[in-house]
Amino acid sequence: MKKKELLAPCGLYCGVCGVFIAHRDHNEKFKERLSTVYGCSPEDIVCEGCLSENTFKYCRVCPIKTCTGQKNYQGCHQCGDFPCTIIENFPLPVGKKVILRAIPTWRELGTEIWVEQEELRYHCPHCGFELFRGAKRCRECKDPVDLD
Repeated sequence: MKKKELLAPCGLYCGVCGVFIAHRDHNEKFKERLSTVYGCSPEDIVCEGCLSENTFKYCRVCPIKTCTGQKNYQGCHQCGDFPCTIIENFPLPVGKKVILRAIPTWRELGTEIWVEQEELRYHCPHCGFELFRGAKRCRECKDPVDLD
């Protein structure tokens, strides 16, 4: 099993998150690009996974994480109310789209296979380079991608 800290309750697997990858790889250029997307400084692009002690500032106040914690669930995949109003009102359209795809898959396949599929999904179909969720172009071969 991959690190438990990467199992975001919402289904946005942290192992393919741009913030996580930029922090893990110490990629300052990527942190600068992400900081403009999230309206923060590059120094704020820090995360070791949603369930770690060192989370991205927006993930610290996530209502999905709060809700699943109050219900004592590992994630939305265990909740009979999915998709709920919290999901319906998710502020990032790509994130909402991925959540609506990922949670039913997580339910169906279980955690280990779901994680494997998420990690396999986010690779360039042209050259195989590792990508992050939401990528529009491969950083290696520069070909356009649409994995979400």
